Amino acid sequence: MIAIILLSLLGAVIAAVVGTFWYSNSTPMGKIQMKTLGCDNLTPAELKKRMEDAKPMMGKMYAAQILLSFLTSFAVSLIVVMGVRNGLTFGMALGFILMNWLCFIVPTIGSGILWSNTDKSIRWPRFFSEIGANLLTILLVAIIASFFI
Repeated sequence: MIAIILLSLLGAVIAAVVGTFWYSNSTPMGKIQMKTLGCDNLTPAELKKRMEDAKPMMGKMYAAQILLSFLTSFAVSLIVVMGVRNGLTFGMALGFILMNWLCFIVPTIGSGILWSNTDKSIRWPRFFSEIGANLLTILLVAIIASFFI
């Protein structure tokens, strides 16, 4: 169980790294995120002010995101490690993880976007960006977990 907890912590770090690159301003996904947040048409001074206003909450927001990423990584690590230890092939465990992604994460993200005030012009790009980031993260966590079986 200690290995699964350590893998979950590593997975939370992996999620932070993926998110940092995925949503950076130099990627198409980052541009979608900036438009979603309403920052795409701000002047540099307005953007700087908005960032300054958000700073007091950033620590709490990052802590909450790390906890959420830890939970996702815990589930992925548990499925891979315990599944393989109990006779599943890595491919079968990975298939189960992918079905969970498809049947739980994708609809949750889709519902969140569908019922949000996201601009209609970026709903689909945002949807695919967010499910893509989640898919990449869980695949990386699963692959790393497979090395510790």
